[in-house]
Amino acid sequence: MLPLIEEEVVEVHGWITTAEYVDILAIAEMTPGPIAINSATFLGYKVAGVLGSAIATVGVVLPSFIIMSLIFVFVLRFKKSPYVNWIFKGIRPVVLGLIAAAAVSVGGNTFVDLKSVLIAILLFVLVTFRDLNPIFGIVLAGALGVIFF
Repeated sequence: MLPLIEEEVVEVHGWITTAEYVDILAIAEMTPGPIAINSATFLGYKVAGVLGSAIATVGVVLPSFIIMSLIFVFVLRFKKSPYVNWIFKGIRPVVLGLIAAAAVSVGGNTFVDLKSVLIAILLFVLVTFRDLNPIFGIVLAGALGVIFF
């Protein structure tokens, strides 16, 4: 959803700049809950205040809720079908591709110089291979950002 949100709010409507969108994503990632909902809530507030925040949140949640409810009914009815299993196996690479597209989109606007790339690599290694708690990783990345920028 993140590339779609970015395209609509930055390119189509021009409500915010790309830098502001990256800032909203950073805040949304640090707060509990799904990033798409958090970013829509922050964006709605920035554009139209509290009412905009509420409307943006409902606008992001409602379609997914309706679609997932329909899929749940479908899966319950046909859960033993090999076709349903094939469909879910086919969806996995698509989901991976969407996540990669979001990472490339955000990364292109986030990694502005060598220092930001090195911070990202350091945190990736620490969290992935040295079992650093991701919360501490976020705090460390913030501290390094304040120091270097």
